[in-house]
Amino acid sequence: MNIPENLPTIVPVILAGGNGTRLWPLSRRLFPKQFLSLGGQHSLLQRTALALRALPTDVAPIVVASEQHRFLVREHLADIGIEDAPILLEPSARNTVPAIASACAYVARHHGEDAIVLVTPADHVIDDLGAFVDTVSRACIEAVNGHLMTFGVAPSRAETGFGYIRGGVSLDTPGVLTVRSFVEKPSQSKAREYLESGEYLWNSGMFLFAVSAMHEVMQMLEPEIAEYSAKAVNGAEVDGQFVRLAAEPFMACRSESIDYAVMERTDRAAMAVMSADVGWDDVGCWSYLDRLPATDEQDNKTVGDVRVLGGRHNLVYADSRLVSLIGVDDLVVVETNDAILVTRRENAQEVKMLVASLREEQRPEVDQHPRVYRPWGYYETISLGQRFQCKRIVVKPGEKLSLQMHHHRSEHWIVVRGTAVVTIDGKDALLSENESTYIPLGVTHRLFNPGKVPLELIEVQSGAYLGEDDIVRFDDIYGRKPEAGKSDGRRAQAA
Repeated sequence: MNIPENLPTIVPVILAGGNGTRLWPLSRRLFPKQFLSLGGQHSLLQRTALALRALPTDVAPIVVASEQHRFLVREHLADIGIEDAPILLEPSARNTVPAIASACAYVARHHGEDAIVLVTPADHVIDDLGAFVDTVSRACIEAVNGHLMTFGVAPSRAETGFGYIRGGVSLDTPGVLTVRSFVEKPSQSKAREYLESGEYLWNSGMFLFAVSAMHEVMQMLEPEIAEYSAKAVNGAEVDGQFVRLAAEPFMACRSESIDYAVMERTDRAAMAVMSADVGWDDVGCWSYLDRLPATDEQDNKTVGDVRVLGGRHNLVYADSRLVSLIGVDDLVVVETNDAILVTRRENAQEVKMLVASLREEQRPEVDQHPRVYRPWGYYETISLGQRFQCKRIVVKPGEKLSLQMHHHRSEHWIVVRGTAVVTIDGKDALLSENESTYIPLGVTHRLFNPGKVPLELIEVQSGAYLGEDDIVRFDDIYGRKPEAGKSDGRRAQAA
């Protein structure tokens, strides 16, 4: 491994603000793909953080994420032992340039202008950690010399969902080339042409540079974004791990990607690309399941409870029930308990168009996952009818819901696992398995799990209105606002 001597501090930055619409219906706006495990032990965000932990640096990664995903990010990192990572919260999505510029301003303040920043998406996979560490370490040589480094992956197929980089001549560091051009997502024929030419690399979306070098380029190409993002950091509100970027200056940033605004416009002498043979994949659409080993002799690749008879080359993901295919070939089938996707493999990239259409219809399936995650645990709707709703609620050990009350509904709680401390109208009661309680309309109440195992209960709501905006919070240990977000009454928004 070629690690340069006297290397400046490497600060990893994870961009975790994406929506991942092409992995619908498993990925939703309020539970996007970076939080999916896709059959593995860890989520994509966790896999990215673990890969970065292998680098020669003692600095925790900086994560740039959406306000609405803040608790998910913190929980996913804590589950793998990362509890000191600053989480920069964007008040609104502004694409990758404002996110990276804000991260650089934060790094400059805490680590200095000489720090080396490694920017990586949260929603990809890197299988060869040894090769990844070696590649980044060698790229640092060029970053120290002032180059803006990007990482390219040799294409293995004619992929239309990725951007491409056309490499030029070799530089002194092995595997590093000058950049001749960036190419956006091509047509199928162009992608095939790029694959056959051997001159193009997939754009991995990972970048490495000195803060001072990026600052200089931003001042030349995007001075307003550089100014506003710095102001957003300077005016940020710090709440533990959370760094809430100041809303007014951040919202003044133009929404633009780093490729369009910076990399494609930068002087080619300042750019370089490192060929990265690290087992990388973007997880951009359901074709990602092609990476899995075949589950039968007909090259079907499946996850979950799946049966395929007389069919070949199918990709099937079953989340909550048995999925069966008979006599069909080359399909992608994805099942959740509230939506099913069926498409030909060649049309997998078009899921994004379907999601856009569903969003225009204001379908809740676009935004809300059937399982709604909260900082204290999660809940899922079991049954919903006129004037009633039945939920399964799971509270993590040591966590508690807010002290709250409802104007339009009453609730029945039945403990099916664990132990609950229930506060009703200021009085505490201890409930064990198979015990229940009733919370009348308009009465303050709270739920707390004092035990060492998850608390699971069934909640039955009844009343004239069951929307999640019928919550008045009086006290909340997670710092959430007094009222929850608006709901359509069928399923709550995650807050």
